[in-house]
Amino acid sequence: MENFGPLMKRYRAKLKLASVLWLEGFREACCLHRVAIYCLRSKQLMIRTGQCFLLNGFIFLGSIFILRYLILPTLERILPFGVPNGYQEPCLSEMPIRLYAFLRLGLLQLIYALWFYPLYIFSFILSTIWYNDIAQFGLTVTEKSGPTNLALTSQKEPSTSQNATPVDKPTDLGRVMIGIAEQGYSVLLLTFFFLEVYLTGFVPYIGKALNFVLLSWMYAYYCFEYKWNFSGLSLDKRLDFFESNWAFFAGFGSPCVLAIFFFSPLVSYGVMAVLFPMFVLTAAGSDADSVVNTHKTKWGGEELGKLPIFYAADKLLMRILSLLPVEPQGQTSDKKAL
Repeated sequence: MENFGPLMKRYRAKLKLASVLWLEGFREACCLHRVAIYCLRSKQLMIRTGQCFLLNGFIFLGSIFILRYLILPTLERILPFGVPNGYQEPCLSEMPIRLYAFLRLGLLQLIYALWFYPLYIFSFILSTIWYNDIAQFGLTVTEKSGPTNLALTSQKEPSTSQNATPVDKPTDLGRVMIGIAEQGYSVLLLTFFFLEVYLTGFVPYIGKALNFVLLSWMYAYYCFEYKWNFSGLSLDKRLDFFESNWAFFAGFGSPCVLAIFFFSPLVSYGVMAVLFPMFVLTAAGSDADSVVNTHKTKWGGEELGKLPIFYAADKLLMRILSLLPVEPQGQTSDKKAL
């Protein structure tokens, strides 16, 4: 019992620090006034953000609005569900009802196949390209990415960069290959993490809560990944920084999830496609490392500890990659010699 008191005191201190960092992350994500400031400073950024809003907000969400409030009511009026009042012949009435239901379903599927699904694919591809441009223009405007990333890198590698010999440094081609490999691994890792997020939604009782938290982390990572990509931060440092400051990033991703959590999948995509560039820009202007360190200093250097958020996705990915056939290096050199 004597050791239980200090343990509970330390636990409460960590819980308070986690709450403060979560609120700081939430506040940073809600600094949407930065978007207006950055757009006023960069014409290219304003154009890209406007294009994104026009495609996803006006065309995509507008199409869903037209479908729900114009096309569907029109179809229901032309092809009604029930039998008109006073119609007394049930044998004859069932046939038109089934025919109407078949026609409604067929017309709806045709609308989805010829309009919504192609528009969704087109919007997804084009928005992915535009998000990259928006992040790049945003980082150019903020002029903060250099100091932030240098500070983050210096925490992880205090002296290795100064003492490295030319032999230790990878060549330009080596850096390109490492970057491509890291980017590919990052895409696969986030894909498996998304699968994990999806599956948690089916867990009884706590599934929705888990799904919300994991989605918050996923969107927070997506928002900051653009900044880390342009700064050249390696994947292991990104994951280490993210998992070490899990409370801040859970707070940062929460507004993203709140905006889409209660909508249907298509509407959620449209809303998120409109809001996502704004959160990318707030992430570009956020000095997460400085914010986290400031609060840790106020709490006497208290550390929350690293939370292995991507542990399951990483283990599953490594397991699958280990099943792929890899030719031993000795056999490759023998073939070259022949």
